[in-house]
Amino acid sequence: MQRAAIRLLPETTANRIAAGEVVERPAAAVKELVENALDAGARRIAVTLEEGGIGRILVEDDGIGMGPEDLALAVQRHATSKLPEEAALFRIATLGFRGEALPSIGAVSRMVLTSRNGSGGAHAIRVEGGRVAPVEPAAGPPGTRVEVRDLFFATPARRAFLKTPRTEAEAAAEAVRRLALAWPEVAFRVELDGREALSLPPQPRGARIAALLGPDFAAAALPVEATRDGIVLSGLAAAPTHHRATGEYQHLVVNRRPVRDPQLRAALRVAYRDLLPRGRHPAAALFLDIPPEAVDVNVHPMKTELRFRDAEGVRGLLISALRRALAVGAVAAAPEGLTMGMASAPEEGIAPPGPGFAEAAASPWTGAPRPATPGGWRPGPGWRPAPALPEAAPRLPLSFAPQAGPEAAPAGAAEGPLGRPLAQILSTYVLAEAPDGALVLVDQHAAHERLTHEALRAQLAEGQVRAQALLLPAVVEMPAADVARLLDQAPALARLGLEIEGFGPGAVLVRALPALLGAPDPAPLLRDIAEEIAEAGEALALEARLDAAIARLACHGSIRAGRRLTGAEMAALLRQMEATPRAGTCSHGRPTVLRLGQAELEKLFGRR
Repeated sequence: MQRAAIRLLPETTANRIAAGEVVERPAAAVKELVENALDAGARRIAVTLEEGGIGRILVEDDGIGMGPEDLALAVQRHATSKLPEEAALFRIATLGFRGEALPSIGAVSRMVLTSRNGSGGAHAIRVEGGRVAPVEPAAGPPGTRVEVRDLFFATPARRAFLKTPRTEAEAAAEAVRRLALAWPEVAFRVELDGREALSLPPQPRGARIAALLGPDFAAAALPVEATRDGIVLSGLAAAPTHHRATGEYQHLVVNRRPVRDPQLRAALRVAYRDLLPRGRHPAAALFLDIPPEAVDVNVHPMKTELRFRDAEGVRGLLISALRRALAVGAVAAAPEGLTMGMASAPEEGIAPPGPGFAEAAASPWTGAPRPATPGGWRPGPGWRPAPALPEAAPRLPLSFAPQAGPEAAPAGAAEGPLGRPLAQILSTYVLAEAPDGALVLVDQHAAHERLTHEALRAQLAEGQVRAQALLLPAVVEMPAADVARLLDQAPALARLGLEIEGFGPGAVLVRALPALLGAPDPAPLLRDIAEEIAEAGEALALEARLDAAIARLACHGSIRAGRRLTGAEMAALLRQMEATPRAGTCSHGRPTVLRLGQAELEKLFGRR
C-alpha cells in the first residue's frame, strides 16, 4: 500500500477537530458559556435548553458586555481578555478563556453572539460551522447572550454518539448546579424544554449547599476548616451515617472552579476509610482556596483535573481536616444505641430500636406487630406481604415484637452445620453451638440480606419478581432529575417488583413493592436505585446491572440489627442459611458467619 503524502488540513477541518477537545457534548458547551458569564462578573445567569441542548442552547447574563471590536476578536482562536501577560498562563485566576470556548462552539454549530457594554448599543456576530459573518448592530440589554443551534451539525459523526436528549439535558443541568455551588452569590436559572429545572437566588454558601445537596445532607453535615501554607480549606462533610450509593454527592471546588480531581477524591475516600460500609460513598461540599501559581488547571481540556505543586501537602491537609471534623462530630452524629468503638459506621437502614419505632403493621411471617420505619412512611391497613422466602426453603417466623430475652430453641429441633442457637448478642448477632462444639456467630442482618437476595434472584430467573400492591400508594418526594431517571427505567423496575409512576415534577408514586421485602420505607430505596442508574448510565443500564439492583432491594428488605429474635426465629435463620447458596457472605461481600473452633479458643486463652 502506497503511503499518502503528508499535507496540512484545511483550517475549517482543523478547527472542528480542535473543538472536539473542548465541546464533547452539550453539557461542555453550557459549562464553557456559563464560566464565561461568571468571568464577566455576571450576577444573574439564565440557561435555556431544547432537545437536551442538541437543538438549542441559550445562555444569557448581565455581566460586562463586549463592543463590536471585542465581538469580532472573541470568535477568533487564541484571542482572550483573561491573560493580560504571558506569565499569567502559570497563575490562572479565571475559569477559562473566552477566546477558546466561543470559536470551538462556533466551529461545530450555528451560533449567534449578542453583547452590549455600558457605553453603547448592542451588536451581534454569527458563526456557522466555523464561518464568521461581519458584526452587525442588534437589540439587547447590557450583558451577553449566546444562542447555539444545531450543535454538531458540522460534525455528524460526533452527533451520532450523543445520548438521549433527556440524558444530555440532565448532564448540562448538573454542570450548572456544580458552578452554582461554587458561586452562591450569583442567581442561576435553568429551563429544559419549557420546564424550570433550577431556580436559585443569590444566597449564602450554607443556604446554597442545602438547596443543592438537600436538607438530609444539611442535617448530617459537619463543618470542615483548615489552613496551611497559604491553602485554605472550608466547607461541609457528611457524618459517616449519611453515606450514599455513588460518589455523585462529592462536590470539590478549587479556586471557585468545580473539579472532579482524582487526587482530591482519593483523599476523601482515605479520610472516610474504616467509617463506611463497603461500596458506600461519603458526601461532601468542600472548597479549597490555593494560590494560583501553586496549581496547574491546564492538565485536562475541561479543566476538571488539576496538578498541584505540593500534591502531598494538599492531600494531607484534606485528610487531616476531614478526620478532625469526623472525630469531633462522631458522637453527636451516631445513631442512638450504637457505641463509637465500632470499626465502621452502620449500614444505611440499620438502626437500633428507639423512639419512633411504633407498632404499625403485621410481620410478613407471623402477623405479629412490627415497628414502623423511622422515615415516617407507614404501610396501609391492607398491607399483607407474601411469604418471605420460597416455599422450598424453611420459612423464618420472624417477629419484630420486642422480647424480654431470647427463648431456647424447641426441644428436639433439627440441627445442621451451623448448630443450635444459644443466645442473641447485642441484638445483632446470633450465637450458636455447632455439632462439633465450635461457637458460631451470625450477623442477622447480613445473613438475611443474602437470603432475601437469593430469593429475589430466583424469582427474577422465573421471569419477574413478585410484587405486592400497596393499598394506599406512597408518594416519595425526590429531585426532578432522580424522578426522570426512575421513570425512564420504570419497565425494568417493574420486573423487580417495584411499580412506580410520576406524581408531578418532583415526586414518584409507588404502587407496589417486591413482596419479599415486607414493608420498607420506599424513600431511601428509590433514592439508592436512582443513584445507581445515574452512575451506570442510561437506557438499559439497570437491566445490565439487575443483580446490583437486587442487592440494593435485599438490603432494604432484610431484618435489621437491633431486632430481638426468639429461639425459634434464630433456629429458622440458621436452617435457611444452610439451605441457601452463597450464604457465607452478604450481598456486599461481608461475612455473615464467623466460627471459633477448639483450636481458635485455645489460642485466645493461651492454651496453645
